[in-house]
Amino acid sequence: MTSDIGAGVRARAPYQSIVKRPQLRLPGDARVVVWNIVNVEVWEPTGAMPRAVLSPPMGAPLLPDVPNWAWHEYGMRVGFWRILEAIRSRGMPATFALNGSAIQVYEEVCAAARDAGWEFMGHGFVQRPMHKVEDQKAAIRQTIEAIRQFTGKAPRGWESPGLTETDDTLDFLAECGIEYVADWVLDDQPVALRSPKGRITSMPYTVDLNDVVISAVQQQPSDEMLRRGKAHFDRLYKDGATQPRVMAISVHPYLSGVPHRIGFVEELYDYVLGHEGVVVWSGEQILDWFLAQTEGQAKA
Repeated sequence: MTSDIGAGVRARAPYQSIVKRPQLRLPGDARVVVWNIVNVEVWEPTGAMPRAVLSPPMGAPLLPDVPNWAWHEYGMRVGFWRILEAIRSRGMPATFALNGSAIQVYEEVCAAARDAGWEFMGHGFVQRPMHKVEDQKAAIRQTIEAIRQFTGKAPRGWESPGLTETDDTLDFLAECGIEYVADWVLDDQPVALRSPKGRITSMPYTVDLNDVVISAVQQQPSDEMLRRGKAHFDRLYKDGATQPRVMAISVHPYLSGVPHRIGFVEELYDYVLGHEGVVVWSGEQILDWFLAQTEGQAKA
């Protein structure tokens, strides 16, 4: 472990402003890449819920936590299918961030994502902060193997539950063959991270256009994803005239898949798709583009 954790984190991603870095170019001189991420997790009713919509009666937590577990379960039974149709009917690719254990618990959901051609991204084996995982490397490998067996392909990307990492997580991921990570929400473009275990890239994931933040943490109105998303896109589209940007949209079935929010998410998809100079890619497509661009610059 690094003695100065803050210094260790900074050493992974040396500072580089977006205004003083080599120019990247998208096909057709597009301005913005849209990256759709759909998160599927396994919540166990016998344990504490990762999030709650109802506080316990009289402040006394009870197990099993039926209402909060059922709040999430609605997303898997109903909400996911709305999101699937919203993305599939628009011909967009997506990245499916899943707990490795979801393949057994929600096989029908995982099969639908696989059959839709979505990229699978590891999201921990169980929905638990990496700091609470007893053997991180084993859990990473278990998740990779579960996805490999189910899809025939090992995941190239990783999103830690809650975007959590210890000082060792990045090295474990690189050692296990993960090529990009979504935990470092620090840029509008992919960023090369440093690890002695191999090359690994930070993908521009989001906490700003993430329904956990908007709906569960900040408890914004149902249309906030649309309102914020349009403003977010408009600025990236303007900025992208000189340096292309990535716009991640991260949704969870129990939040964005409910009746009073899904329509606003669909409106946001239609809004960004209504502009020229926009491409919609999966995480691995963005990674391949970034590596090709930066390797070319290195040779120039």
